[in-house]
Amino acid sequence: MLDLLLRDVRALTMTDERPRANTVGVLGGRIVGVDEEVADLSARAVVDCDGAVLTPGFADAHNHMVWYGLSLAELDLSACRTPKEVYDLVAARAAALPADGWVIGSGYDDFVLGGHPARAELDRAGGGRPVWLKHRSAHMCVASSAILAKAGVLDGTAPVPAGGVVSRDADGEPTGLLAEQAQQLVDALVKPYPVEELAAAIARAARVYVTEGLTHVTEAGIGGGWIGHSPAEAAAYQLARARGELPVRVELMPASEVLHPLVDDTVGLDLGLRTGFGDDFLRIGPMKIFTDGALSSRTAAVTEPFHGHGGLGVLGDDPDVLRRRILAAHRSGWRIAAHAIGDRAVDLTLDILEEAQRLLPRPDARHRIEHAGMTRPDQLARMAALNIVPVPQARFLYEIGDTMAGAIGADRVPWLYRHRSFLDAGLRVPGSSDRPCVSTGAPLAGMRSMVERTSQAGAVLSPDERVDAEEALRAFTTHSAFAAGQEHQRGRITAGMHADLVLLDDEPTSVPSSEIDGIGVLATFVAGRAMHGTEDIASVPIDHRESP
Repeated sequence: MLDLLLRDVRALTMTDERPRANTVGVLGGRIVGVDEEVADLSARAVVDCDGAVLTPGFADAHNHMVWYGLSLAELDLSACRTPKEVYDLVAARAAALPADGWVIGSGYDDFVLGGHPARAELDRAGGGRPVWLKHRSAHMCVASSAILAKAGVLDGTAPVPAGGVVSRDADGEPTGLLAEQAQQLVDALVKPYPVEELAAAIARAARVYVTEGLTHVTEAGIGGGWIGHSPAEAAAYQLARARGELPVRVELMPASEVLHPLVDDTVGLDLGLRTGFGDDFLRIGPMKIFTDGALSSRTAAVTEPFHGHGGLGVLGDDPDVLRRRILAAHRSGWRIAAHAIGDRAVDLTLDILEEAQRLLPRPDARHRIEHAGMTRPDQLARMAALNIVPVPQARFLYEIGDTMAGAIGADRVPWLYRHRSFLDAGLRVPGSSDRPCVSTGAPLAGMRSMVERTSQAGAVLSPDERVDAEEALRAFTTHSAFAAGQEHQRGRITAGMHADLVLLDDEPTSVPSSEIDGIGVLATFVAGRAMHGTEDIASVPIDHRESP
């Protein structure tokens, strides 16, 4: 007796043995077979899908779930096209707050606005209240005088963290713009967030994710540094799960700052916890470490100056500090997820990982380079030799491609957020969004950008890096599973796999590329249970031995 039988589907199985199927059976949260393997079996629930398209559940290999959930309760500045629109939103929110209430917004784009919001205007619009606005890239923010005073920036009593930048005007006065690690000066005033608040943010984000077909996400940095929100951040995920408000599988990347010495020259979390601890619904993934900034903010570490700028960006910390942290984590059995966008940061990361593998070979460690935003041709072979998993975000090309191209110049645009070159080098490229940094986050939108590689201005950025729609679908299914070391558990529709499935109203691999992101998500299943979809599907029973 099956739990669920899905009939009359056009299943894209992502397997070579049987690329398509019409019937899928589920028992105990796993797929038990397709077509003739299950067609004659009884089921507690039988759903006629009327020819809808079924694919493995989508996975986002790099997102910021807590941060996105928090942003849903903040001022949304993403639609602002002029500074006045920003200031008007700030003023309206401030008017509803007490005199010491914080106005927090996110998603502004200095390229669209013609510059960053001005500190004096934030003071005026906020009526003297603390105003904190986060750039869409997450690598910068602007703060009002009230915040800068509290943080010790105005009087210069607070040292600037390594890898951070405090912007100043010609007179040496802080403009309010803080980049990279300097954002910790504001973070220190608001963190740690209460676990209850973080759990609520997780629940808000998850409700959006399942409507987009997401069944697995990787949270790219928790617990410490400027990317984390609380030393107890993992507890917020446990709380959301215990409440039944975490309907997707999650892999957590602890920030490098929270790893500490243990015994026998190892580093890790308390009790020796490291990559792999947990279960199929919530587990610890790689250690996240920042080696540089971003292209749009010109803080990525590059080997040649930014176009029309002259700077070479910044490293996330002293190179020797980064080296010691990565070597210690590798030695202690962690997978590494190194944020490296500029080619100089990629060089540094590869040098350290080569040393790590030479000192202690771990051939299938599946270390990752997050973003790999500007990768030179000579770096491709080095990445392949180390079995690196590159994690680029194709949607960046649409969202901020024009800005990035302007920052690095035409000669380096072919290196920008590669895809085809990684595949040709023998690497697997998972799908990811970096939401809410820049990207909308919807997997189908990411697939479209993998196929088209167009910017908002209509430019095609490095067209040789395009892939077809089938490869784009593979990125968000099988390759994302591989990046997490779970290719034998999810990412394909075949017996034994988790019954994480998405029901679509059209086929991503057959519609024109311009229509991919318009495909509707009819239902999203996790462990065979509908987390989004019609009422009759949502009532399907489930074996609670495997439940989110």
